[in-house]
Amino acid sequence: MNLAKMIDHTLLKPNLNQVEVQKAIEEAKYYGFYALCVAPMWVAYAAENLRNSKVKVCTVIGFPLGANTSETKAYEAKEAILNGADEVDMVINIAALKSGHYKKVVTDIQVVVEAVKGTAKVKVIIETGLLTDKEKIKTCELVKQAKADFIKTSTGFVNGGANAKDITLIRKVVGVDMGIKASGKIFTADRALAMIKAGANRIGTSAGVAILKNLESVKFNDEEDFKRY
Repeated sequence: MNLAKMIDHTLLKPNLNQVEVQKAIEEAKYYGFYALCVAPMWVAYAAENLRNSKVKVCTVIGFPLGANTSETKAYEAKEAILNGADEVDMVINIAALKSGHYKKVVTDIQVVVEAVKGTAKVKVIIETGLLTDKEKIKTCELVKQAKADFIKTSTGFVNGGANAKDITLIRKVVGVDMGIKASGKIFTADRALAMIKAGANRIGTSAGVAILKNLESVKFNDEEDFKRY
C-alpha cells in the first residue's frame, strides 16, 4: 500500500497565505500525494504549479456549511473545473436533510454531478458529526442515488471527524463501488490506517507530511487499537 497515493493534502484554513499554499504545493509534489485540496480561490494557482506533476487538484464547493443554493454550487463547480480542478468536494444540504427534504438533497448533489460530468470526480461531504446513525444511513443512500463518486465524512469545521465506526457503516451501505474519503481530525499514521482498515480509500488531512514521517514507527496489529478509532 502506498499511503501517500491515498492522501488528499489539505489546506483549507481561512487565514492562510500564498507562501503556505506554495509550501503545500511543493510538499504534494515531493511526497507524491494523490491530490492537493485547496479553497476555490487557489485552484488556478495550484493547477498552474502542479501542471507537470501527477498530483491532482481538488477544491471544495458550498463549503463549509452546505447552505448555498444548488445553482450556486453548480456554478462554483463549473468555475472550479475551468480553473483546473480535477475533483470537487461538495457539502451536502444539511438543513434539507435534517428537515426530511430528501428529494432536495438528491437534486442538490445531482446538479453538481451534472455540472462536472466527464471532467471531475464528485465527493459529497455528509458531516457525520452532525448526524445520527439512522441519518448517516439515509444520507449514504441519497448520495448513492445521486450517483456521486465518493462520500466524505467531514469538513473538519464541526465537532467530531472521521472514525472507524462511521467508515464501516458507510461502506456497508454504499458497497464496494463507491469511494469513501475519511476526513476530519486525522493527524497520525495509526489513525489514518484505522480509516483505511475500516474501508476508506482516500484520506483528507492537513497532516499528510507528519503522517508519512510517522508511518514507519506504527505497529498496528492489535484489534483493540483499531477499535479505539
